[in-house]
Amino acid sequence: MSTLSQDDLKTLVGHAALKYVVPGEIVGVGTGSTVNKFIDALASMKGEIKGAVSSSNASTERLKALGIAVFDSNEVDELSVYIDGADEIDGHGFMIKGGGAALTREKIIAAQSRQFVCIADESKLVETLGKFPLPVEVIPMATQRVIKQFRALGGAAQLRLSNGIPLVTDNGQHIVDVTGLQIADPLAFETAVSQWPGVVTVGVFAHQKAQVCLLGTASGVKTLTF
Repeated sequence: MSTLSQDDLKTLVGHAALKYVVPGEIVGVGTGSTVNKFIDALASMKGEIKGAVSSSNASTERLKALGIAVFDSNEVDELSVYIDGADEIDGHGFMIKGGGAALTREKIIAAQSRQFVCIADESKLVETLGKFPLPVEVIPMATQRVIKQFRALGGAAQLRLSNGIPLVTDNGQHIVDVTGLQIADPLAFETAVSQWPGVVTVGVFAHQKAQVCLLGTASGVKTLTF
């Protein structure tokens, strides 16, 4: 029996997510390597949907290249489903997201959607959030203050760089990545950090959690519901 690579698992869950796409509607599409597999699969049914709302410029370009119309979120009242990956997901459907720096737009679209379907490989399933560096999108002038606030919580935070200079998100902001946290109460943590001055979005998705997770495993796709 051949073992499936992580790339194979991403392809499996990307295709499995197609059954959650509602024909005739606009689908919410996330960002990242697993979502790219979903976008490629979505091309097979592009004639059955109106189009997509996308969480990043990168996903928008990929969708358009495949002939799928992309709408601005302000043009759409509500989405039936949002399909996106996660850097971590726990047994309650709470997630850490933002490894691809698109967390703010991802959270906006998640809030606009009736259902969040997370697609991930089994390495992303954890008991407690916090092993993956927590991304936090911040207004640049608040960076050092936010880093100090995380230090007070026992976390080590640093500014995300790209080619030696601060990474700039699609929204023109910076990302702080935080390690050393054990997020035992994701709802309370998300609520608290969201109030810090200068924080645009914290990468804990607890208020906008997943209702379904399609988990790629060696024995196929496992469906978790929360």
